[in-house]
Amino acid sequence: MEMFGVHNPATELATVGLGGAASVRYNFSAAALYEESIRRGEAELTAQGALRALTGQHTGRSPRDKFVVRDSNTDGEIWWDNNKPLSPEHFALLRADMLAHAAGKDLFVQDLVGGAEEGHALPTRVVTEFAWHSLFIRNLLIRPEAAALPAFAPKLTIIDLPSFKADPARHGCRSETVIACDLTNGLVLIGGTSYAGEMKKSVFTVLNYLLPAKGVMPMHCSANVGPDGDAAVFFGLSGTGKTTLSADPARTLIGDDEHGWSENGIFNFEGGCYAKTIRLSAEAEPEIYATTQRFGTVLENVVLNERREPNFDDGSLTENTRCAYPMHFIPNASETGRAGHPKTIIMLTADAFGVMPPIARLTPDQAMYHFLSGYTAKVAGTEKGVVEPEATFSTCFGAPFMPRHPAEYGNLLKELISRHGVECWLVNTGWTGGAYGTGKRMPIKATRALLAAALTGELGQVEFRADTNFGFAVPVSVNGVDSSILDPRSTWADKAAYDAQAEKLVSMFIANFAKFEDHVDGGVRDAAPGVKVAAE
Repeated sequence: MEMFGVHNPATELATVGLGGAASVRYNFSAAALYEESIRRGEAELTAQGALRALTGQHTGRSPRDKFVVRDSNTDGEIWWDNNKPLSPEHFALLRADMLAHAAGKDLFVQDLVGGAEEGHALPTRVVTEFAWHSLFIRNLLIRPEAAALPAFAPKLTIIDLPSFKADPARHGCRSETVIACDLTNGLVLIGGTSYAGEMKKSVFTVLNYLLPAKGVMPMHCSANVGPDGDAAVFFGLSGTGKTTLSADPARTLIGDDEHGWSENGIFNFEGGCYAKTIRLSAEAEPEIYATTQRFGTVLENVVLNERREPNFDDGSLTENTRCAYPMHFIPNASETGRAGHPKTIIMLTADAFGVMPPIARLTPDQAMYHFLSGYTAKVAGTEKGVVEPEATFSTCFGAPFMPRHPAEYGNLLKELISRHGVECWLVNTGWTGGAYGTGKRMPIKATRALLAAALTGELGQVEFRADTNFGFAVPVSVNGVDSSILDPRSTWADKAAYDAQAEKLVSMFIANFAKFEDHVDGGVRDAAPGVKVAAE
């Protein structure tokens, strides 16, 4: 086996069965991975210097093809209603067949870390078939100092072979695509998909399994911190504004997607960002846009014109176009990836029904209720078959990555909120004046003004009313914000239509939460919404 790079990991790779590789490019730099990606025809250079790669038929994650090995260690720990089990025997066959498939191939290895807090970090070795995948994960995880690499001891190994096709009958999976997680032995096998995000989310899944047992809360969130050390956490599903709203030039960015909350405060799991680029503009998101115009960034499924310039308005390949870049590409990013205990928690939703107010204050019980609900809405046209607003409930704002029961995460979050006196807010970045199609998107200027008031503490001093449908506290007026949008019902021309829409959404919340009622206390159950007749 021919070796490249600064360290020869032949012994370590042989222990996981990869000793038969033709060559291993070990911890190659961005420049070297650019050369390899282009030479091998995997990707191409854009006019501005980024690397553009296409992922073929898989332009997003494949959650139905993700499995967790069910063994004596995981049997009683995993939320099997949400995680598909794979037997140890099937995993052993899959591992053997994938390793045989890797024999004679050129492989790329990156030794990286998930988690910026030393006591809770996860050293991770990522073995990839594609050079651009190696650059992607090098951008996304934390890169150790070169001096630490010779002594690197991985606790998790990811083997990513897109050209491998699984056999459902032989391997116990669903299709030729498979993401199989052996949490006991720290091994993830990915085959049959070129979508690079599977690697990133596999690390998140493993941390979500390991950390709660240590009293550390793993979170699908972005985070930033103000000049006075006032940290804020932003929970939210894709499309709610998690990345956009945390990229605040007046605050230091901790990270845009995954964090832990320990006894010492919050810490980023990653060393980079994976931002959506569909309809990205220099005017609306200048910091993120700037990363797409430089060497080192990976553009995923972004359409290029004849001059190889990105067209971020073109969603013909997928609406899920992305860019992956190291954290230091953002000018005001944290160098440590750490901050103290959060002062504020923001839960983001994009309510396409036009029912929710632009901001509401939550009690700890209400915060746990909405955290376990994880609500947002899809809009017509974003997915095949979606012709009207469609509610999406993804518990803990990240159900596909949660191995344990949601109540375990919810109870841990509620306890941390209470212990540290954290203020919690629900922010709707969705629609006002009507549902999607008749209303309009919540003005980003108003959202930013409300967020700023919440983060400075100003919002806590204004007059509030109890929301008719959800019971949480809604500000009556806020400086610099049109008061009319603070009362969603008043923005609808047809009040009866609003009431019907509100009743519909509340019933969805109640039906979704039924599965959690036996796992939470009375205070959280009492935080459930309930429609009341509104006065004209």
